[in-house]
Amino acid sequence: MTAPAAVALARDEAREASPRVALWDFVAGTGLQSLVIAPSKDPNAKLTVLLVSPQSGLPVLAVKAPTTAAAERAVGAEMRMLAELDAAELGGLAETIARVVDVVAFDGRAAAVATALPGRPLSTSYARRGHTRDPKRVGADLAAVATWLAELQSATAREDAPLEMDGGVTDTLRERFADDALLRVVLGRVAAVHQRLRLNRVPRTAVHGDFWFGNVLLTDGRVSGVVDWEAAATSGEPVRDLVRFANMYALYLDRRARGRRVAGHRGLCAGTWGAGLEYAICGAGWFPTLYRTFLADGLRRLGAAPESWRDAALAGIAEVAALTDHDEFARLHLDLFRRLTEREAQP
Repeated sequence: MTAPAAVALARDEAREASPRVALWDFVAGTGLQSLVIAPSKDPNAKLTVLLVSPQSGLPVLAVKAPTTAAAERAVGAEMRMLAELDAAELGGLAETIARVVDVVAFDGRAAAVATALPGRPLSTSYARRGHTRDPKRVGADLAAVATWLAELQSATAREDAPLEMDGGVTDTLRERFADDALLRVVLGRVAAVHQRLRLNRVPRTAVHGDFWFGNVLLTDGRVSGVVDWEAAATSGEPVRDLVRFANMYALYLDRRARGRRVAGHRGLCAGTWGAGLEYAICGAGWFPTLYRTFLADGLRRLGAAPESWRDAALAGIAEVAALTDHDEFARLHLDLFRRLTEREAQP
């Protein structure tokens, strides 16, 4: 079955299926080969099934099947967001965003069937030995992502508003870490960062909400797909995506380091969690320069002061501490925020 025919079949079944066809019956009906990707272990675990053309060997459709009630809500939120983006006038950018073509049943829950996007996950090249120690390769990654993000934000820009990186972060931190004896000090620093950022005004735009290199696909050096829109919004704070990508890219620079020094990054030593991000924000060298330039250029493009890059980065760390599903990951981000802001508090 050709790719267009498979998508047409999915659309026809979406109109006619009542009640919903079961996932595996749907898979059998497409004539496509299935590749099952094991679910994650987080509270929002989903099973992903890629449906691959036997002729081309390329994915045609992707099915996201929830395994819990929380996961089903997340899948539903993503379907609604993708439908809104599909209705928007995004021009060529629309080719990088999946379209929902059907809803099927999986263990009594609603699973989404969407068009598969071309490209290789940026996480694959990021993990390749030597990639993150090469300034040209890292620079190309950041440039490709900056171009795509600028197109999305330009195409969906609405009214300007104060740059707002709180969005419930402070309240969530207060509740999540209520047993932390030093929380009051941390919350004071978070509030100061947020207040300084509010001096800037930027447009409201579409926001992905989990914009890191694991959700980006590349083809020939350009972004050909962005996946996992579960935490997205059609109108939100665009600096969140800018910061999330930069911070996550920096966070794992020391993942392969066996000793203290990280090859290709003079001044970066492994051993302390968050060392790569601390190096990006506080260190010196080609990577900190690329990291800060990525943030500063993005802020400037949005109409904010480029020198606000540090506050934006710190606000992004606090946001992950508040909003991630993983408690240990949240605690590590809170400790990193505390460590970085203690530098500023020292005389």
